[in-house]
Amino acid sequence: MAAGSGVAAEACVGQVVLPGDVLLLPAHPDEDAERLQLGAGAAPRGRLLCGPGLRRGTAGLLVTKCGLLRHRQAGGSAAGGAYWVDSQQKRYVPVKGDHVIGVVTAKAGDVFKLDVGGSEQASLSYLAFEGATKRNRPNVQVGDLIYGQFLVANKDMEPEMVCIDSNGKSSGMGIIGQDGFLFKVSLGLIRKLLAPKCEIIQELSQLYPFELVLGMNGRIWVKAKTVQQTLIIVNILEACEYMTAEQRKQALAKLSGN
Repeated sequence: MAAGSGVAAEACVGQVVLPGDVLLLPAHPDEDAERLQLGAGAAPRGRLLCGPGLRRGTAGLLVTKCGLLRHRQAGGSAAGGAYWVDSQQKRYVPVKGDHVIGVVTAKAGDVFKLDVGGSEQASLSYLAFEGATKRNRPNVQVGDLIYGQFLVANKDMEPEMVCIDSNGKSSGMGIIGQDGFLFKVSLGLIRKLLAPKCEIIQELSQLYPFELVLGMNGRIWVKAKTVQQTLIIVNILEACEYMTAEQRKQALAKLSGN
């Protein structure tokens, strides 16, 4: 596809798109259906959502990442749905609402600085923990692993993280234990592991009992009963990105037989 040329978005679904490509949206009689609403939730009937790798332009959708164009219809309706680019990348770009794993690098007054794998460090207030007050501060040290979500994430401001939800509850977020193993994988594998009813996670849970924390920034923390079991799970998770389902099942069958 030539850069700058307009091609119907439906015709490019499942195909490779490049930065600079322009995707034309289908024309609908309802003006409300032509508006593009940004967001990650379910699309209202007749509305289009613009996902990662795409940006709204005057002529249509402008592709900003190289990858496969995907489309999800809204409620069985041909009109509306969501378009996004499924790409393989290792550099993480903070997105508001994403749950990530950060490493505390410094304490600056009442704020902690965290390395989240982006272009700049994120900030985390000591009050952004469940039950935290000026007298009851969380015991956070440099080098600790923090699992939280982005409250602020845009190109003009420093990313800001919190470890509480809208109700003030931790909901599983906070300081991750000292034990365990932290490693990094591609963002595409993270999205696959976070999919509902992921077969990889289900098959691994039948092999060994373990704890697992997945960050949208490509970081995974895993802990099993022994160091050997932990390393086995780490190796399987790293290799499953390049293995077929049959190859993965054969590898797990060999491990379960030992």
